[in-house]
Amino acid sequence: MTGQITLRDLAAIDVEVLKGVGEKRKAALTEYGIANVLDLLTNYPRKWVDRTNEARVSDLVAGQEALVIVEVRKVSKFTTKNRKTIVNVQVGDDSGRLKAVFFNQPWRERQLKVGMQLAMFGKPDLYRGVLQMSNPLVDLIGDRTGRIVPIYPQSEKVQVSTWELATWVENALERCRERGISDPLPSDLRERLKLADRTNALWSIHFPDSMLAKQNARRRLAFDELLRVQIVLVGRKRAFELDNTGIRHKVDGKLQQRFIAALPFAMTKAQQRVIKEIEKDLAAAHPMHRLLQGDVGSGKTVVAVSAMLAAVQGRHQGALMAPTEVLAEQHFAGVKKLLDGLLVPDENNLFGDRQLRVELLTSRVTSERRRELLRDLANGGIDILIGTHALIQDGVEFASLGVVVIDEQHRFGVEQRAALRNKGSKNNGAEKEGSKTKDAKTGVT
Repeated sequence: MTGQITLRDLAAIDVEVLKGVGEKRKAALTEYGIANVLDLLTNYPRKWVDRTNEARVSDLVAGQEALVIVEVRKVSKFTTKNRKTIVNVQVGDDSGRLKAVFFNQPWRERQLKVGMQLAMFGKPDLYRGVLQMSNPLVDLIGDRTGRIVPIYPQSEKVQVSTWELATWVENALERCRERGISDPLPSDLRERLKLADRTNALWSIHFPDSMLAKQNARRRLAFDELLRVQIVLVGRKRAFELDNTGIRHKVDGKLQQRFIAALPFAMTKAQQRVIKEIEKDLAAAHPMHRLLQGDVGSGKTVVAVSAMLAAVQGRHQGALMAPTEVLAEQHFAGVKKLLDGLLVPDENNLFGDRQLRVELLTSRVTSERRRELLRDLANGGIDILIGTHALIQDGVEFASLGVVVIDEQHRFGVEQRAALRNKGSKNNGAEKEGSKTKDAKTGVT
C-alpha cells in the first residue's frame, strides 16, 4: 500500500498484527474496549507521571500524601480469622523500602509480581516503626524509564496493564513511521492556530518529552474531536436545508428601519453585524437555524425582535418561546415596550395600518382570554406571540408563522423545539413538494 495512513485505515487494522498480541491478549483488549489499532491509539493515558517531580521513599513523611516510583520486592497473602484477605507487598527504590497493604483485594497477589515497576500514590503511616501505605492507588508502568510515564485506565476485571498498553501503542506508532499518518489540516492552518501535526500529537500524548508537549498534543487532539463534531453537524444542517424550503422574507422593509430608528440607544457594531447576517439567512430559500449568544444585557432581544419584524413586514408572524412563565412575562413586557407605537400595514383598517400587536400566552391565561387569543392568532390578528410551552400545545394555530425565537433553547427538548417550528410548516399555506416542506425560520438565544 502507498500513501499516508488515514484514521479509517487504522480502524481496519486488527490489534493481532501488533507484537505480543495473541489470542488471549486480543480477547483481553476486546473486553477492555479496544478492537483495532485506532481504538488503541485513541485510548489516551488518564494521567502522566513526571519522574522529575516524584518523591523518593526516603523523602516520604508520615501523614503526607505522595507519589513514588518503586519496584516490587516481595508479595505475600494471608486470610484473617474472620475470612478477610490481606496482601502485603514490599516495595522500594534505591533510597529505602516501603510496605503496601491491600485489604480485601486478593487479586493484587496475581497482579503484582517481583521486579515490577509501580507508580504508587497514597498516605504513608508509621506502623511498628515501618512506613506503610494502606490500599494505595497503584499503576503498573513496567520497565519504562522515560522522564514522563503514561498511565492508562485500568480495571480489576480486565487485566491489561499500563506497560502492556504503552508497549503496543509504541509498536503501532513505530509501524506507522514509514508511511506516516495523514493530517487533514493544511500546514499553514496548523501554523496559524499553533497546532501540532497529527503524528506528533499522537506520539506526544502517549510518550511526551515534557508536560508542555503533552498539553500541545492534547490541544490538537481535542481540536480534531471538535472538528469531527462540527463536520457532522454541518452535514446534517446541509441535508436539512436540501430537504426543506423556508419562507423568503423581505428584509429591506420600512418596519425594521422604523424600529431601529426609534430605539432610545445606538446599536453596537456586533448587533448591527448579527442583524445583517440574520437578514441574509431570512432572505434565503432554506430554513434558518442560528444560535444567538451573548452576555446578559448585550442586546440579544433587540436582534431577535428585528428578526421577527422581518416576518411581520411580509405579513407573517413571529413567536418567542421561553422556558418559564416569569421569563415569558419579562420578554412580553420588554418587547411590547420596544415596539410601542410601531404601525403595520392593514388593508382591512380604515386608515391602512394599525398598531403592531404583541400578545402573551401562558398557562395563567384564562380560558375565555385564551380562546380570544387563539382566534386572533389563527386569523392573523396577532403579529408576535410570546409564551411558554403553551405555544406548542394542540389548538395553537398560526395564520403564517415566519420566524421562531427560542430563549434558553438548551432547556427545551429537540421535539419541543421542532413542534413550534412545525407550527409554521402547517399554517403558512405552503404546499408540500415531494419531501420538501416550507418551514418557519428559527433562531435560538
